[in-house]
Amino acid sequence: MTLFSRRSTLAHLIFAAVFSLAIFEPCAAQQPKYKALNVKTPDGLMISAQEWGNPSGPEILFIHGFSQSYMSWMRQYESDLARDFHMVTYDLRGHGNSDKPLDAARYRDAKAWADEVQAVMDAAGFKRPVLVGWSYAGRVISDYVTTYGAGKLAGINFVDASIKFIPEFVGDNLKNLPLMTSEDLAINIAATRAFVRGCFSIQPSTDDFETMLSFNMMVPPKVRAGLGGRALDATEVMSKLKIPVLVTHGAEDKNSKLGNARYTASVIPGAKLSVYEGTGHSPFYEAPARFNAELAAFVREANKRN
Repeated sequence: MTLFSRRSTLAHLIFAAVFSLAIFEPCAAQQPKYKALNVKTPDGLMISAQEWGNPSGPEILFIHGFSQSYMSWMRQYESDLARDFHMVTYDLRGHGNSDKPLDAARYRDAKAWADEVQAVMDAAGFKRPVLVGWSYAGRVISDYVTTYGAGKLAGINFVDASIKFIPEFVGDNLKNLPLMTSEDLAINIAATRAFVRGCFSIQPSTDDFETMLSFNMMVPPKVRAGLGGRALDATEVMSKLKIPVLVTHGAEDKNSKLGNARYTASVIPGAKLSVYEGTGHSPFYEAPARFNAELAAFVREANKRN
């Protein structure tokens, strides 16, 4: 082999090594920090769930909102909460990496939603978690408490969520929802972009917005349509709760007006209302330091009382 050939071969090897690192290093850096949980619901759906943080810490189950994903809670599971708490997130049926049946009936059965929550709790080995429910998750938590009661819960944190549909408390951003069920991709994307923007008063970073738009678009139009049309009035069952409840709400919420939070806090005995001035529908993202501190204190106190 000539000197030129040896140098050419060496150059190719160096190039291959650099190219390989360029491909594989980002992948290595993005390895998940969670333990995947295998969850199957009683009605046969596979649910994508994730376990984070301290396995021996107090338990928290995060439930996201309409058209979102477990990644909505990025500023919780990537925070110092992971040091002290055993946290689980999951994608609701029809969302993220969970199964997405297109039959609307799969999204209108209250017991199916309740069973899904219990299936995630069982897979995680949870004994008495605090449920943290954002937006549409108010319906899911209402389904759970109505079906199973609150005996297996340490507490509930309603986050810009409702326990009763009250028309005058519906925000202007929800005008985007019908267009988000369109099969016309251009219409759907435009409405979804507007909806995601409207979920924030303090807007997300460009990178985070792109991530949020991406996981919102993973929800098929027929699933979005199926999520609508469910009656909601859990006033009676919630008025009998005997566990700690924290009601968190952004004062500038354009989805669910502050009146919803005030109603929830007035119905549930001993419920504490925490209003976030200057934030919109997503206080856990817009004001994470305060949200995480309040949640940590609430979970610790709830576990002392149970």
